[in-house]
Amino acid sequence: MSSKTASPVMHSAAWRISLWATLAFACGTMIVFVFLHRFVAADIQQRTDAWLAGEVEVLGDVAEHTPKDALYDRVVGEVAELASKEVPNRLQSEGQRNDLVFFLQTDAQGIQTLWVGEGSGEAYLRAIQRQPFPPDQPRDLHVAGSSAPFRVVSLRIDDGSLIYLGLSEHDELRVLRNLRFRFFTWWLLLVLLGFAIVFYTTRRMLSHVRDITEAASRIGHTELDKRVPTSGRNDEVAHLARTLNRMLDRIESSMHQLHTITDALAHDLRSPLTAIRGKLEISLSAATQGEQVEAVVSSIDELDRLTEFLNTSLDVAEGKADALRLTKSVLDLDELLRGMVDLYEPSMSEKNLHLVLESKGPVLLAADAGLMHRMVSNLFDNELKHLPAGCSLKVTLKCEAEAARLVVEDNGPGFSPEILPHLFEQRVKGKQSGGHGLGLAFVDVVVRAHGGSVTASNREAGGARIALTLPCASEVDSTRLHESAAVRA
Repeated sequence: MSSKTASPVMHSAAWRISLWATLAFACGTMIVFVFLHRFVAADIQQRTDAWLAGEVEVLGDVAEHTPKDALYDRVVGEVAELASKEVPNRLQSEGQRNDLVFFLQTDAQGIQTLWVGEGSGEAYLRAIQRQPFPPDQPRDLHVAGSSAPFRVVSLRIDDGSLIYLGLSEHDELRVLRNLRFRFFTWWLLLVLLGFAIVFYTTRRMLSHVRDITEAASRIGHTELDKRVPTSGRNDEVAHLARTLNRMLDRIESSMHQLHTITDALAHDLRSPLTAIRGKLEISLSAATQGEQVEAVVSSIDELDRLTEFLNTSLDVAEGKADALRLTKSVLDLDELLRGMVDLYEPSMSEKNLHLVLESKGPVLLAADAGLMHRMVSNLFDNELKHLPAGCSLKVTLKCEAEAARLVVEDNGPGFSPEILPHLFEQRVKGKQSGGHGLGLAFVDVVVRAHGGSVTASNREAGGARIALTLPCASEVDSTRLHESAAVRA
């Protein structure tokens, strides 16, 4: 018995574990970055607001104490330009730019009286007039034509005029943009590297589990002496392998004890039966009267039926315990059926039964030839015993999806409804049956021992139908069985 446990990479447990672990790591680091990004942005804005608050106080003090003469605009403007050169976070290459800071002064009516910055200041004034600017509370200001918003703070001086100092958030956004780019670059590299490490480690660990699974799947009822591979490590996988091997030791011991008991029981029962049969055959050869001969022949037949009942009962008991002993070889089911049809056809014809076999060619199985012969014989014996004269029996064999499909159906009275659900149980038989109720139970245990299944039902058109499904022999099974046969030879 073998099984392919390998699965595509994306369907493997290693892939799922690595994917979930990487997803958890990626989400965790992303959450940390979101908080870090917000902290950095808030810190930069706090520094900007502190700079604006300090500078606007200085400019307000200068504007308030400078006489309103011809030099006023020049003095205040130079102080504003000087403040623009002390902008925080400015790159060296942007040292000569003056579009990052603006200074605007309006009178009490909101008319622009002084402007220091790029352009005329009208766009800035219109933007300021569209939203309220409470004194000493920095706000974001979006100016038409500007690539970045400004952080603006206002201050009212004693003569009723307002001064506005604005600092572009261009540098702040640049810092945050660079932070995001670098984080996402390193984040992606770390996520991919982490996934690769977790996947490699998990796949390597689970490969030992896969080896154990494949070895366990190859251990059939006749190969209980084999064991799963173990390693020198002291981890959970090694413990699993050792536990499975100990369990196989117990199973092998139990099977050995069961076989010993059944062999001893069979020997103890067969020996007196054989001795009695031998004495009856001697009596038969010495008998002269017809009645004595008939009685001896009848007794011999009864002993033969009792021996067959004993053998079948022991086989069914072993099969129910999954301990049926198999000697597998490559068997052509088509050839077996044709031989059995030739064997049973005279008896069928004598009872006026019509037997038809439909098969499309060889169907190879890895099976025990003796048990398969007895199984097919039980199927034909049941039909021969229970079908009324004049009925027909059809046997169909075909191969479907690497499985042999054997169907035996007739046009007789079918199964009784009360026994139909229990057909494959021991001692279950119809009211008119003279058997022991072991035929279909034996069929069931043989089919299951070979990894197949069997069903029984009544046909809609009348009659019984028994369908068997058995796995076909693969090339690996055929090669292995041929090699085993060569070794035994």
